[in-house]
Amino acid sequence: MPLTPTARITVKYIFADNSLVKLLYPSINMRIDITDKKLQESAFTLCHMIKEAGGRAFFVGGCVRDSILGISVKDIDIEVFGLQPYLLKKLLESKFRVDLVGEAFSVFKIHEAPIDVSLPRKETKTGERHQDFDVYSDPFLPFEKAAARRDFTINAIMYDPLKDEILDPFNGRSDLKNKILRHTSGKFVEDPLRVLRGMQFAGRFELKAAAETVKICSEMTQEALPPERIFGEWKKLILESKKPSMGLVFLKNAGWLKFYPELEALCGCEQEQEWHPEGDVWIHTLYSMDGFAKERTGIELEDLIVGFAVLCHDFGKPITTCFEDGRLRSRGHETAGEEPTRKFMMRMTNQEDLIEDVIVLVRTHLRPRDLYDNNAGDSAIRRLARQVKRIDRLVRVAKADRMGIPPFEKSDFPAGEWLLKRAAELEVVDSKPKPIIMGRHLLELGVKPGPEMGQIIDELYEQQLDGKFFTVEEGLNAAKKLINNKNF
Repeated sequence: MPLTPTARITVKYIFADNSLVKLLYPSINMRIDITDKKLQESAFTLCHMIKEAGGRAFFVGGCVRDSILGISVKDIDIEVFGLQPYLLKKLLESKFRVDLVGEAFSVFKIHEAPIDVSLPRKETKTGERHQDFDVYSDPFLPFEKAAARRDFTINAIMYDPLKDEILDPFNGRSDLKNKILRHTSGKFVEDPLRVLRGMQFAGRFELKAAAETVKICSEMTQEALPPERIFGEWKKLILESKKPSMGLVFLKNAGWLKFYPELEALCGCEQEQEWHPEGDVWIHTLYSMDGFAKERTGIELEDLIVGFAVLCHDFGKPITTCFEDGRLRSRGHETAGEEPTRKFMMRMTNQEDLIEDVIVLVRTHLRPRDLYDNNAGDSAIRRLARQVKRIDRLVRVAKADRMGIPPFEKSDFPAGEWLLKRAAELEVVDSKPKPIIMGRHLLELGVKPGPEMGQIIDELYEQQLDGKFFTVEEGLNAAKKLINNKNF
């Protein structure tokens, strides 16, 4: 019988390539949790079709890894052995709508469900760039050689859902159990993106890299990687990591902070012990990132902006830290952090809105505490909302900053709670104040479009932020006074 989403796998010994491959953990049960019924039906239909055609289908990669970890499967990669590419294509197209990605290495994307079907493939590095590979499919490649081309042992586990058999030639299940990140083979060096994949895997699954994996990573470089691929791995670290600190520590141990000088500068940048007993700015940033990860909202864009802002929030400290009156101080580090944040972000993305949204949070990350300490008035809060667009974002960054200081288990943040309450009263929690008086109102007063109208609108907005009027009627009265003023 095909495996259902709640069926159990009985681990066995099977023969592959004329050698006995030991399947780990006999008697340990694993559940495949596929919540999407369409995905489940499509996947098992594919496997049966492939079997009937004389091939053998394995679930591979992340879906197997996640199942072992008890994580619900949202997409499935299937690797097919024993069928030539043209036969596999014809077979798939008889039942599904299919897109072929890459003639040489035959990856088929199924339209009806998030499933990729591929053949085992061989890869040969031909140059320094990330895309410099000769790749071709080999449906008769031995199982272990097919698994060896994968990056880490935890991603090299193969599962046959029709036979309830696991093939694990590199002991990936053992590494998952022991929380070890280990590369599969010497072919790892052919793709430097794997180092950044290691970073986000370490953070997502709380893994510590094996010494030999750290060593091989330290001998690689990211210089030939395209920015969009780099950004993709950082994005996963920000959005999916349980412990982002473990990914960042892996990157440091692998010697890859040299490619991120803004992060490298945090290491050894001392802080005043009384205010930061946790250690230097690097250590503080690690704790802050873990604090951020505990309180992600699940809204991708919001978490991405806030996560990068937390990562970058103290980039200005190495530039500004000095002894002053017998203490280590970093006056103005918020503003000083703008330029290194911009450089860091621009090396991996050209999304200007994202970059600017991150920078403004870096520049203002101390403002919630400052406003709270000074019991700031409505005008200051409105002006802050205009500057940062969303005060709730800023509070999240400031709270993560606070969570980077002992006691780490303390998650209350009175300054943030106060600011959110005040912002809610002023209706500026998740948006900047909307202008009450617009151009159309001034047209009714006889003001013609042009620079004069723009000056009046700007002045009225400033008055609005200062709380000088709250309604359209009050705003129009203020506008009439401006219009009658000799300056307009």
